[in-house]
Amino acid sequence: MAEQKLRIKQVRSIIGRPARQKRTMEALGLRKINHVREVVATPQIKGMIEKVKHLIVVEEI
Repeated sequence: MAEQKLRIKQVRSIIGRPARQKRTMEALGLRKINHVREVVATPQIKGMIEKVKHLIVVEEI
């Protein structure tokens, strides 16, 4: 079975956000606005995405 992949893009700044959200964005590999990463959709990644969904845009590949 093929792995499900997600494309995540940072669309809002992390300036002024709580340290926990900043660390989550760093763990997802996002560093600046319009930065895009492709990740495998594991339960851990989905949980991180849920915590910062107001800062990113997610689409399935």
